[in-house]
Amino acid sequence: MKRFFIKYCLLVVLGATAFSSCKKTFDLLPQAQLDASQMYRNVYDADAAIVGLYGKFTSLAERYIVLNELRGDMLEYTDNADEYLRQISTHSVTAENPYANPRPFYELIVNCNDVLKNFNSMHDAKKMKENEFQERYSDVLFLRSFLYLQLGIHYGSVPYVTDALATLDDVNNESKFPKLTFNVLLDSLINVSERATYKDEYASSSTLAVTVDGYPTQKWFVNKKVVLADLHLWKGNYVQAASYYRQVMETGTVGTVNGSYYSMYKVGWDSNGDIDHYITYSRAGDASTLVTNSQWRIMFELPTTTEGFRREWVWAIPFDNKFKPENPFVKLFSNIGGSYLVKPSKNATDMWDNEQQKSASAATGTPGIPYDARGQLSWKNINGQPVVMKFLYNYINNNTNLPLNVLQKDSKWFLFRQTQLHMRFAEAANRVGRYRLAWGLLNSGIAGAYPAPTSDVTLYHNTLNDSYPFNFDARNSGSAGVPYYRSDWYRNIGIRSRANLVDQVVPATDSLNQIEANLINETGLENGFEGTRWPDLLRVALRRNDPSFI
Repeated sequence: MKRFFIKYCLLVVLGATAFSSCKKTFDLLPQAQLDASQMYRNVYDADAAIVGLYGKFTSLAERYIVLNELRGDMLEYTDNADEYLRQISTHSVTAENPYANPRPFYELIVNCNDVLKNFNSMHDAKKMKENEFQERYSDVLFLRSFLYLQLGIHYGSVPYVTDALATLDDVNNESKFPKLTFNVLLDSLINVSERATYKDEYASSSTLAVTVDGYPTQKWFVNKKVVLADLHLWKGNYVQAASYYRQVMETGTVGTVNGSYYSMYKVGWDSNGDIDHYITYSRAGDASTLVTNSQWRIMFELPTTTEGFRREWVWAIPFDNKFKPENPFVKLFSNIGGSYLVKPSKNATDMWDNEQQKSASAATGTPGIPYDARGQLSWKNINGQPVVMKFLYNYINNNTNLPLNVLQKDSKWFLFRQTQLHMRFAEAANRVGRYRLAWGLLNSGIAGAYPAPTSDVTLYHNTLNDSYPFNFDARNSGSAGVPYYRSDWYRNIGIRSRANLVDQVVPATDSLNQIEANLINETGLENGFEGTRWPDLLRVALRRNDPSFI
């Protein structure tokens, strides 16, 4: 297991050396480019600017995973790793370590600032309709807030740049980028993000809601409410955080009442194995019959056009061999056609091995399969080496362990999905005393946390006596129930139930801390390697003022 050498203050996360040459980050001469009057003429030029920002954003994918996972306890470096990756893993970073350099984040932030400035000019000149301006301006604003949140997580106190730096004089004017502590940075990000007038996804009629080379673009763009919820969660504004998470959780609860209405972002069951993403076996209780060609594993392989992908993923960006930048994950993870630089840690494999699945026969009370099968689907041994597989299922065939095409290194950057929504909502709910609700979302669902003693579920399966955002209706009376209920959340089954795991037992003496620790552990089991681990550990350690949590 890794040991972390963390100072008590915690916020100096990569060490003071990371910013010893911070000034150099901003010593960037403007590059030759078209005059703004030639670039920002209409909404299509505005779209091109946004696509350009996201193209540059994808170049941060490798850095995002390295900083958020290799610094945690679920990834470790391989023998092939260079000294810089080893430093990140052991928290012994030197000033020349490229991963400790915030410059790539700030280059994109400065680009965002420039785009925001020009969007304002376009708005004043009426070159975009009001709704077109609000959608695009908010998108860039929230992308910048996401980048700043990452900077705060990894560097603590950071310069806060909101001006477009157009000249060298601007760059050298340090008053334009005062350094803020993480806590003050959160205040600033919340204030500017809350003032945005548009917080939804792009409308289906938008010129940015299209399909490019077979990829629908809707999931490419930052989810604004998720970012705002995360900012409030880090700040400790738990009701506000839960409110925004709840709004995203109910994205599909509109229009026609169908499977999507009941299960999109709700961790709900469905009759289609490519949609509900259970851990299942073709023969109950037989570990050798784990379903791998549908259900839980398939969410990482599914085309972005499928309903199963749409219902699971809130934010995900494809890497395709037909366009730049090149997929970084084959190089990072694969021992076939890649550099194989990082691998699952023993701590990660132990976490999955120490779980307990439900018995195939609940009546007998006998234990089920003694490990979490999500581990087998998150990584596997290939040629005698442990390999993280989540990012490789569009490159390596799951059945043969061979590349589909060694020259076509496709993948996806998984940034946010429905399980994070539920875990973080539960984290916020738990912090304001809704222990049972948090327990239910983690374990066997809302109805499981509020069971009914009879077929009349009128007073059960719900928290309707609570205030928003904690008032859920999951009533399901069954086919013979009287009165008959099929409420909005009736299909919710909980994270651990979907993974076929037994419920966590929580001692009444310390519900808050134990549920919180269980939520962080479960996010590792469910979302391991996806970029959540270090932020989750750090957030709770800061909240509790307890470095030992890391």
